[in-house]
Amino acid sequence: MDKETGKQKLILAVIQGDDYMEIVDELNHKGFFATLLSSTGGFLKKRSVTLMIGVEEERLQDVLDIIRKCAGRRKEMTYTNLSISAGSPTPSIPVMPVQMHVGGAAVFIMDLNEIQKF
Repeated sequence: MDKETGKQKLILAVIQGDDYMEIVDELNHKGFFATLLSSTGGFLKKRSVTLMIGVEEERLQDVLDIIRKCAGRRKEMTYTNLSISAGSPTPSIPVMPVQMHVGGAAVFIMDLNEIQKF
Protein backbone atom coordinates (compact mmCIF):
# COMPACT_ATOMS: atom_id res chain seq x y z
CA MET A 1 0.00 0.00 0.00
CA ASP A 2 1.51 3.31 -1.13
CA LYS A 3 0.29 6.23 0.97
CA GLU A 4 0.78 9.77 -0.32
CA THR A 5 1.68 12.47 2.20
CA GLY A 6 1.37 16.25 2.17
CA LYS A 7 -1.59 18.40 1.28
CA GLN A 8 -3.65 16.92 -1.53
CA LYS A 9 -6.41 18.32 -3.74
CA LEU A 10 -9.09 16.61 -5.77
CA ILE A 11 -9.99 18.37 -9.00
CA LEU A 12 -13.24 17.58 -10.78
CA ALA A 13 -13.14 19.27 -14.18
CA VAL A 14 -16.27 19.07 -16.32
CA ILE A 15 -15.27 19.70 -19.93
CA GLN A 16 -16.79 19.42 -23.37
CA GLY A 17 -16.38 15.94 -24.85
CA ASP A 18 -14.35 17.23 -27.78
CA ASP A 19 -11.70 18.79 -25.52
CA TYR A 20 -10.81 15.93 -23.19
CA MET A 21 -8.21 14.10 -25.34
CA GLU A 22 -5.91 17.09 -25.63
CA ILE A 23 -6.20 17.81 -21.90
CA VAL A 24 -5.48 14.21 -20.88
CA ASP A 25 -2.51 14.01 -23.27
CA GLU A 26 -1.05 17.22 -21.85
CA LEU A 27 -1.68 16.13 -18.24
CA ASN A 28 0.02 12.77 -18.89
CA HIS A 29 2.95 14.48 -20.62
CA LYS A 30 3.45 16.62 -17.48
CA GLY A 31 3.24 13.60 -15.14
CA PHE A 32 -0.39 13.89 -14.00
CA PHE A 33 -2.95 11.12 -14.10
CA ALA A 34 -6.70 11.55 -14.56
CA THR A 35 -9.74 9.32 -14.33
CA LEU A 36 -12.38 10.02 -16.97
CA LEU A 37 -16.07 9.88 -16.14
CA SER A 38 -18.59 10.19 -18.96
CA SER A 39 -21.24 12.82 -18.25
CA THR A 40 -23.91 14.83 -20.01
CA GLY A 41 -24.30 18.59 -19.81
CA GLY A 42 -27.53 19.80 -18.24
CA PHE A 43 -27.89 22.95 -20.31
CA LEU A 44 -27.04 21.98 -23.89
CA LYS A 45 -27.54 18.23 -23.30
CA LYS A 46 -24.20 17.55 -24.99
CA ARG A 47 -21.66 14.89 -24.12
CA SER A 48 -19.11 16.01 -21.62
CA VAL A 49 -16.32 14.37 -19.69
CA THR A 50 -15.57 14.84 -16.02
CA LEU A 51 -11.88 14.47 -15.20
CA MET A 52 -11.04 13.39 -11.66
CA ILE A 53 -7.48 14.39 -10.80
CA GLY A 54 -5.67 13.95 -7.49
CA VAL A 55 -2.77 16.36 -7.15
CA GLU A 56 -0.36 17.73 -4.58
CA GLU A 57 -1.32 21.25 -3.54
CA GLU A 58 1.94 22.74 -4.85
CA ARG A 59 1.19 21.40 -8.37
CA LEU A 60 -2.47 22.51 -8.43
CA GLN A 61 -1.80 25.61 -10.54
CA ASP A 62 0.03 23.52 -13.17
CA VAL A 63 -3.10 21.37 -13.65
CA LEU A 64 -5.37 24.41 -13.78
CA ASP A 65 -3.13 26.04 -16.40
CA ILE A 66 -3.35 22.93 -18.61
CA ILE A 67 -7.14 22.80 -18.32
CA ARG A 68 -7.44 26.53 -19.07
CA LYS A 69 -5.16 26.26 -22.12
CA CYS A 70 -6.75 23.14 -23.63
CA ALA A 71 -10.42 23.75 -22.82
CA GLY A 72 -10.59 27.41 -23.69
CA ARG A 73 -13.91 28.94 -24.71
CA ARG A 74 -14.40 29.49 -28.41
CA LYS A 75 -17.11 30.36 -30.89
CA GLU A 76 -18.62 27.59 -32.98
CA MET A 77 -21.30 27.61 -35.65
CA THR A 78 -24.24 25.33 -34.95
CA TYR A 79 -27.51 24.83 -36.74
CA THR A 80 -30.96 24.87 -35.21
CA ASN A 81 -34.58 24.69 -36.29
CA LEU A 82 -36.66 27.81 -35.72
CA SER A 83 -40.07 27.19 -34.22
CA ILE A 84 -43.02 29.36 -35.08
CA SER A 85 -46.16 29.70 -32.95
CA ALA A 86 -48.56 26.74 -32.82
CA GLY A 87 -51.27 28.39 -34.99
CA SER A 88 -48.91 28.92 -37.90
CA PRO A 89 -49.24 26.74 -41.04
CA THR A 90 -45.49 25.95 -40.96
CA PRO A 91 -44.55 24.63 -37.49
CA SER A 92 -40.80 25.03 -38.03
CA ILE A 93 -38.38 26.51 -40.51
CA PRO A 94 -35.46 24.21 -41.32
CA VAL A 95 -31.98 24.88 -40.16
CA MET A 96 -30.63 28.31 -39.34
CA PRO A 97 -26.96 28.90 -38.46
CA VAL A 98 -26.37 30.23 -34.95
CA GLN A 99 -23.02 31.14 -33.45
CA MET A 100 -22.53 29.83 -29.89
CA HIS A 101 -19.79 29.97 -27.28
CA VAL A 102 -18.56 26.44 -26.54
CA GLY A 103 -15.72 24.87 -24.62
CA GLY A 104 -14.45 26.01 -21.28
CA ALA A 105 -14.56 24.01 -18.09
CA ALA A 106 -16.29 23.95 -14.74
CA VAL A 107 -13.61 23.08 -12.19
CA PHE A 108 -14.29 21.99 -8.62
CA ILE A 109 -11.35 21.82 -6.19
CA MET A 110 -11.64 19.95 -2.91
CA ASP A 111 -9.26 19.24 -0.06
CA LEU A 112 -8.33 15.59 0.43
CA ASN A 113 -7.23 14.05 3.70
CA GLU A 114 -5.42 11.26 1.93
CA ILE A 115 -4.80 9.59 -1.43
CA GLN A 116 -3.92 5.92 -1.49
CA LYS A 117 -2.67 4.11 -4.59
CA PHE A 118 -2.56 0.33 -4.70
